[in-house]
Amino acid sequence: MPKRVSLPQANHQQHRKLATAQDIADYCGVPIGTVYQWSSRGGGPKLIKVGRHLRARWDDIEQWLDANTVGAA
Repeated sequence: MPKRVSLPQANHQQHRKLATAQDIADYCGVPIGTVYQWSSRGGGPKLIKVGRHLRARWDDIEQWLDANTVGAA
């Protein structure tokens, strides 16, 4: 019989707070309007709608920045 692997218990302290639209704008150095344009037109990091609010996971922001880094490899 295969050994069962247990997943770690979800703990609220393990999760980072989602980035707000203003957090994203400040972190990326762009106007907040740009973040809303990304939401409506595409582009930018993966965004999440939480009710009427835009949020993003910090890991998604970092991955998007890494994917859009320009320079020598």
